Amino acid sequence: SFCDLFGHLSSFVYCLSFTDEYCPDKPVFNPSRLVVKYGDPVSVTCSIRQSYQDYFLGLVNFMGNHTTNGTTILWEVENMTEWRTLTKCCHINATHYCCCSKLPITVYKPPDNVSISFRNHSGPLLEGHQYTLQCEVHNVAPVENLIVTFYRGQTALGQLQSNNTEKKPVTEIFSLNINTSKDNDGVQYWCEAKLELGSEGPQPPPVVTSEKFSSPWTIPSTSSTPIPSFSMCFMLLSFSLV
Repeated sequence: SFCDLFGHLSSFVYCLSFTDEYCPDKPVFNPSRLVVKYGDPVSVTCSIRQSYQDYFLGLVNFMGNHTTNGTTILWEVENMTEWRTLTKCCHINATHYCCCSKLPITVYKPPDNVSISFRNHSGPLLEGHQYTLQCEVHNVAPVENLIVTFYRGQTALGQLQSNNTEKKPVTEIFSLNINTSKDNDGVQYWCEAKLELGSEGPQPPPVVTSEKFSSPWTIPSTSSTPIPSFSMCFMLLSFSLV
């Protein structure tokens, strides 16, 4: 009846704020966790036991469309364009008791670009000195699921993660200190950005790598021999031609 429907809807509004998270026989989402690329379609079902077929069943805080078939709801989104979303599936019994399940949703976007460089340095390196490599990852989400690995040749130098909980795409710089050696002259440095999204995410995980660049030659820091400047080399060349 209209009164029953109004009562269910009133209880459903109540579900927006108050939910028993420990209620028995919760609605069941399939899949139980959703990992979706930004802009991709979504299809999820929510169901309750057949014995609850007289209960009111619905979704809370959802985008897109949904259709109900008995004890099952099909939720579909043509293009996932929300970065922060929390969808709940709830059933309400005759006494207006509300029981809900939350669907964890991760919306991701691989980086547009990844680049590597030395921070505040150009030219030759001094042997035994410490320098900072920085890996800049552009427009990635969620950045807290990103793992950045620095490489010297094929050797991993270290892994870093962000503590930034922003769900929308961000650009972030990851820094790693390294020590130099003559043995590393000409070796290539590069970094890799990988989105680890769990078993529900894409396999293998999305990976974007930077271009590789060769390290500049390393000057022994204990050397007493001065490094000839361009002007000195030109003067010596002029004397040799006289």
